[in-house]
Amino acid sequence: MINLVLILPLIFCIVLFFAKNKTLNNILIVLYALVHSALGVCYLINPQIIQNNQYFELNSTNLIFYLVLSVVYLAVSVYNIGYSRNLSLKFNNGKMALYSMMTLAFVLSMTGAILADNLGLSWIFIEGTTLASAYLIYFNKTKHSIEAAWKYVFICSIGIALAFVGIILLTIATGNLNSLNYNDLINNASSFSHFWLNVSFVFILFGIGTKMGLAPVHFWLPDAHSQAPSPISALLSATLLNCAFLMILNMYRVLISANCLAYARIMLLLMGFLSLFITSVFLYRITNYKRMLAYSSIENMGILAIATALGGLAYYALFIHLIAHSLIKASFFLTSGNILELFETKRIKSSRALGQIDRKTAWLWVICFLGICAFPPSALFISEFLIVKTFLMQEHYILCALFLILLTIILYALAKVVIKMVFGEKSQEKYELAKQNIKKITISMYLPQGIMLTIAFILGIYIPKFVDIIIRNSIFY
Repeated sequence: MINLVLILPLIFCIVLFFAKNKTLNNILIVLYALVHSALGVCYLINPQIIQNNQYFELNSTNLIFYLVLSVVYLAVSVYNIGYSRNLSLKFNNGKMALYSMMTLAFVLSMTGAILADNLGLSWIFIEGTTLASAYLIYFNKTKHSIEAAWKYVFICSIGIALAFVGIILLTIATGNLNSLNYNDLINNASSFSHFWLNVSFVFILFGIGTKMGLAPVHFWLPDAHSQAPSPISALLSATLLNCAFLMILNMYRVLISANCLAYARIMLLLMGFLSLFITSVFLYRITNYKRMLAYSSIENMGILAIATALGGLAYYALFIHLIAHSLIKASFFLTSGNILELFETKRIKSSRALGQIDRKTAWLWVICFLGICAFPPSALFISEFLIVKTFLMQEHYILCALFLILLTIILYALAKVVIKMVFGEKSQEKYELAKQNIKKITISMYLPQGIMLTIAFILGIYIPKFVDIIIRNSIFY
């Protein structure tokens, strides 16, 4: 089944290249999402069903990342049914086929990065995500989308190059071990050179941290996420960043086995808090609601970095946060797609009185805000509570206070925008335009967000036993 999941999108791309049929585009995207999800479900039922191969495997370490990708991609594929119908009014069959092909290639690249059991192979697939998603960011061919695509390719290519240098330095640290397989690295880490291992981690953290969106190497993210079509923005924020984080996490597991964590923890804390600070500064006077969501992603990647550095109880919080953020942020970006369809602008001041125009979208927008800001019963409340508890247990009182202050500033900035957009005074011209465009919003553009938000809020009240087991098996201490 692993081979099927990796080969099927290539077959579908060949079919779409020759067929160029708008209906077939949606059918194949949804079909691949179902097959992708089936692999995760089969593993949950009986791991022995899944036959791993020499280069790819589904295991307790990457299972959460794979399941999150499957759920978000399935939701995005359903949303894309209505979204692509509106998109096809602007573009011809060839352009829409290319959009679908690159979407499949993008998901394939992320899947390969998650399933790869080799650091070098993960690096190749992470680079593949850049090549596949660059066209999708550029898709609308506006001045800003072209600029965003070039910035994305340029900055991420530098990051990938730095990560490659880190891998070379890692081979120096490993001595006579001629393998980049994660299990081999972890099992032999005690004999590695600590100096070269630390230097290697710095290069990999900064290089792959670029793809993850950690400050100060985050500059591509606000532009790329805001310019991509909304379904692609959801995948970029809710799944691509996770793929990069998994590679950093696997490298961190090597450092744990080598008992060489002190320097890595300092680096993760610095980049994590800097990500929160950058978000709090730029959100305070934000004017574009999709850029607002992009900066929120930088914040949450910073929280994941901080949780990794803290260890202990924060490891459990890390995986809850990763799941909940992916579900809520994907919902947020998909809902922003509805708003963009209504108002035909990303400017906050031109997208007001949402509650009077489309109550379902308005409610989704408000619930997404409550979820991402960790209002109970959002699962993010549980994760952030556990992180704060870990700060206090480890007597990092100043860091805990700084963490809470930055989160409060970010909450205020998000609340100000959401309240203005839902309840603000309407512009008559935009109000009339939105009333005309409301017919573009179909049930498939509401349902996926509703399901993902429901899951995220249920996890804040009750974590099912099988989810708890998956999380505990993923913890690497």
